[in-house]
Amino acid sequence: MMRSLFAVCVAGLVLLLASVPSFAHHSFAAEFDANKPLKLTGTVTKIEWMNPHTWFYIDVKDEAGNVTNWGFEMGSPNGLMRSGWTRNSMKVGDAVTVEASRAKDGSNHANARAVTLASTGQRLFAASSQTENR
Repeated sequence: MMRSLFAVCVAGLVLLLASVPSFAHHSFAAEFDANKPLKLTGTVTKIEWMNPHTWFYIDVKDEAGNVTNWGFEMGSPNGLMRSGWTRNSMKVGDAVTVEASRAKDGSNHANARAVTLASTGQRLFAASSQTENR
């Protein structure tokens, strides 16, 4: 009786763990190139506060008036909060300047190192996974 109860509990735990979605996590070097820094200014269009990384998107206008949407990866929500962020630090519609490292695949994605809010001049570090000893 005790063994069958234990077996049922173990089986239930295994099923529970199997149902939890897994998120693929990657190293900075796998996706981003520290030798391709960029600094862009634009308007925030979307913010996704989720694990394992927070993402935000900005519309960037070039000299000709063409708009390109860029996506920026930051650290985890917990890491951002330890760096001074709140969920209200940056909102859709805010003008920001982002210092980042470009994606290796040449897409309009980058890993943010710091975000400067135009409204206050506040510069917040993005809890990047980039290591300083590259």
